[in-house]
Amino acid sequence: DYLQKELNIPVYFEPKKFEFSNKKFLIGHGDGLGPGDHGYKALKKVFRNPVCQWLFGIMPPAVGMGLANYFSKKSRDATGKHEEIFLGEENEWLITYCKEELQKEHYDYMIFGHRHLPIDFKINTTRYINLGDWIQYFTYAVFDGQQLTLQARFPEIENKIVRK
Repeated sequence: DYLQKELNIPVYFEPKKFEFSNKKFLIGHGDGLGPGDHGYKALKKVFRNPVCQWLFGIMPPAVGMGLANYFSKKSRDATGKHEEIFLGEENEWLITYCKEELQKEHYDYMIFGHRHLPIDFKINTTRYINLGDWIQYFTYAVFDGQQLTLQARFPEIENKIVRK
């Protein structure tokens, strides 16, 4: 509840449907979607559990930060360089998730960010966009009311965006 209360903003924990200018969007963080990543999915359940959140809140800050840093490092150690390379259409979990969702409902754009790699991938008439990040790639999406584009802040980053 911290972000919602402090910043007075909505936080969506699952992908959310939106419609802008007659275009259908599915937007979410992307964590825990699609096949695989079972360790992360289990950890996500723990972190979202109200009892666990309460316990974390009553811990001394040094202990809480120590735990957070431990799990963050463990996650980075597990994923290693895989975060920075495109694994192919069949091995990208979010592409698999998008294809499954498209069997249920059409979207013009499906936008996520968990993967950290900037991806603009066409699935039939739908575009799956992974925003990348603002630390290594400086990538972001722009919707002008008709088209959505994945852009890089610096021209030299443009060739690092995976496009298909």
